Parts: sequence; structure tokens; C-alpha cells
Amino acid sequence: MAQYYTEIDGSMLEGGGQILRTSVSLSAIMGIPVKVVKIRANRSKPGLAAQHLVGLRLVADMCEGELIGGNIGSTEIKFKPGKVIKGGHYVADTRTAGSVSLLMQIALPCAYMADGPVTLDLKGGTNADMAPQVEYMTEVFRNAMKMFGAPFELRVNRRGYFPKGGGIVTVEVNPVTKFKPIQITERGYINAIFGWSFVAGTLPLRWATQMSDGVKEKICSVYPRTQITALKEDDNVAPHNCSGVIVICETSTGCRLAADGLGKRGVDPLDLGRTVGLLLTEAILSGVCLDSHLQDQVILYMALADGRSAIRVGEITMHTKTVIYIVESLLKINFEVTQEDKMNLIQCDGIGVNNKNPPQTAPR
Repeated sequence: MAQYYTEIDGSMLEGGGQILRTSVSLSAIMGIPVKVVKIRANRSKPGLAAQHLVGLRLVADMCEGELIGGNIGSTEIKFKPGKVIKGGHYVADTRTAGSVSLLMQIALPCAYMADGPVTLDLKGGTNADMAPQVEYMTEVFRNAMKMFGAPFELRVNRRGYFPKGGGIVTVEVNPVTKFKPIQITERGYINAIFGWSFVAGTLPLRWATQMSDGVKEKICSVYPRTQITALKEDDNVAPHNCSGVIVICETSTGCRLAADGLGKRGVDPLDLGRTVGLLLTEAILSGVCLDSHLQDQVILYMALADGRSAIRVGEITMHTKTVIYIVESLLKINFEVTQEDKMNLIQCDGIGVNNKNPPQTAPR
């Protein structure tokens, strides 16, 4: 009998890798074969890029699934998941500066539903444009995952920057029985604002200091005790040139908001710091509980959680709309979005997915 695949239009909404990552993660977890067509159809280089393909193959390895059409430039893939997501040690290497954070996005949901502990060695870019910096994953995303009852550990072994990549991170995951629902709707007051500005390679430390000064200049009006550590990365860990800054706001209710930026040729480090400081200041003053980079990353877990979840965010990003579209298509559930002046309340009743093969030590 011919295999039936649920078809997903890869050109919808955000029309990029987010559709692939969400579709294949849910496919592996739920045992739903998927066919993704028109992959990145509206991009200047349509089809699978190396980074996307590495992520797809990683999940195929984890669940012993079958990937059809897994070639660079492919505009259509079929993914047939295996019956069990296997614990173990997995290595995924983009061989470029492709983001390790985006590899985490596709593999981490599956690791939580594995039949044993999972170790992921992910290789590529740790601090890359158009993707969360690795510090964002440890300081903001990990904080959210603890609320779902799904912690993880992450260790940066080597940093990788554009264009050479070469970064290596190790992610340790203990599977869970199920995800807890979250209620992140009250922001509370500011407990602390902290962060790091860095330079690596041959770039001078004064640039890190200038980025730090720029952040503090713009954020002092909302929190004058902001602490930004300016540092030069160890050459053994970060041998190539790069600079950047990330700043995090932690609140009394456990919320974390962040803003970050990477240095670019021709951009003054002080101005970069000012831009990042202004972005975080605007997020704080808006009253949101999740920043624009986190909202899309929690949608999948809200859908899988055992109960009703709610988050209060600002403008709904295109990435968030995309994940909601995929989740509703595959899981047949509905997200409710209620506009509240300049904020939005996103709610859903999760399906309460259970780990079918939880190890004895899985948190409940």
C-alpha cells in the first residue's frame, strides 16, 4: 500500500528553514510522515541549503527515519519517521558557519522524547547573523525550557564565526515524560540587567568596552545598575575575528528578555551597543513577557504540553505565524491570539504528548 504523507507548503509565510525544522521535528515526535514541497521557493537560492540538510539528517538518525530527496538544492523532501527516537550520542556538522542554534531547534524537541539520554555535538556557527547567538540559547531559551519542565545543558567547546564556522557545542538532554504547560503573562519588575560584549581574534578589547558603553548609555534610563562584562575571547576557543554583544533583562516573575548584535565592517562598536541597548529598552517599556526572538521558539512546546499555555508578547512575528501554521496543520489544534493594545496574548490547549518510551529517570 502506498505511503501517505501530510503535505506542507514550504513557501508559505516565512517560507524558509523554519518550516522544515518544525515539520520534521513534529513528524519524528508524532510519527506522522510529512512531505514538504516548494522548499524556500521564494528565496534567491531556492531549495535545501547545507545547514537544512544537516538538520534533517540528524533527526533521521535520531529516529531511524527515512529521508527522501535529501540533496542540496532539493525543493521537495519526504520524511518518514521511525517508531522510536533513540537516545545516544549524535554529531551534526554544517561544515560552514551555519548556526548551531538552528540545529538545536530541529533536534532538541526530538531529544526530549527519546528513549534515553541524548548528547548532541553540533558544529558550525555559534554567533551568526539571522539566528540566535549561542548565549541567547543558554540565557533566555533555556530559561523558558525549564518552565516547560525540560532543562538541558550546553557547553561551548569552540566558537565559530562567519565565514569559517568551526564552532563546536555539546548539548546534554535528559528525556521527559511530558512537557508542562506554561503561563508567562505577568512581567513583574526588573531584577537585573546583565550581559557580555566580546571581541575575538585580532580585534582590540576596546571595541568590547565601547559596545558595553553604548548599551549602558541607552538602557540607563530604565535600569542604571546594568552590568555588561567586556571581554576578549581566548584564542584557543575563538581563533577567528568576530565581535558582538548580548544583554538580558531578568524579571521578578522569571521572564527573560534579550537583545543582541554582531559587529560588522563599517559599524562603530559604540553605535552597535547603542542599537542593542535601545532594542532591549523598547522591549522592556512595551511590557511584553517574551521578546520577539523567543516567541516562535516556544510555540511547538506549547502545542505538545499537557494543558493550557499562554504567553504575552508584542507584535506577532512572521516566524511565529509560520510555526503556528505548521503546528495547527499537523496536530489539528487551534491557537488563540488576542490583541491587547500593542501586545498579544497567545494561548492554546496542548495535546499532552507522552514520551512513548521514557527512560526510568525521565522527569515527570
